[in-house]
Amino acid sequence: MVTEAPTLDYERRFLSRGVQFLAGVDEVGRGALAGPVTVGITVVDLGRQELLEDVRDSKLLKAEDRERLEPLVRGWSVASAVGHASAKEIDSLGIIAALRTAGNRAWNQILALGITPQAVLLDGSHNWLTPDPQPSLFDEPGLFDEPSLSGEPSSLISAVPEPGCEAPVYTLVKADMQCLSVAAASVLAKVERDRLMLSLHSEYPAFGWNENKGYGTAAHREALRLSGPTPYHRVSWQLFGPDV
Repeated sequence: MVTEAPTLDYERRFLSRGVQFLAGVDEVGRGALAGPVTVGITVVDLGRQELLEDVRDSKLLKAEDRERLEPLVRGWSVASAVGHASAKEIDSLGIIAALRTAGNRAWNQILALGITPQAVLLDGSHNWLTPDPQPSLFDEPGLFDEPSLSGEPSSLISAVPEPGCEAPVYTLVKADMQCLSVAAASVLAKVERDRLMLSLHSEYPAFGWNENKGYGTAAHREALRLSGPTPYHRVSWQLFGPDV
């Protein structure tokens, strides 16, 4: 499939508000039956960043292309990170809080590199990265108005690593298709999660995670019926029914 290359045009609209470092954020694994949910972050310098060829939303790229691009994305971005929340955390917290946990783990890696993004661009229509309501559409009136947390924790507060994301978060539907910072983040998240699922496949080969990466294919569900869930399955989900 040939698609128009994502650019930094949306991201550069933040320059007029004095934003230099912007973090593009995307997740993978949200709909899988097994394995973690994974969040990637790439930080760009809006005043200096050039485009990076061939990067697209990770779903549109072949595995070999994602592997080739992953080190290029890390070298291109000012800072980058990937965070995970395990299947047990998803069962304990729910998917949205698990996404927030994974995202803030990645965010804290960025802070540890000495970079503090001044704004976040998140793929989708819902801000799962921070608990407070924040702007949802890039070109909505008042976009730049100031917007009003490891293990198996039992509460959201204990789940989200401190300090957590305190930058304003802006969501944009299909940002991974049109915004280069978000598309690049999707590549990092997809590559790292796929590698993890490949390593888990060697432990539980019957489930075919080398191919399905934990998603609910017919072969995966049949293996579940024959063998039952592993410690890496999201047992709170409808493992034997329709995909979540």
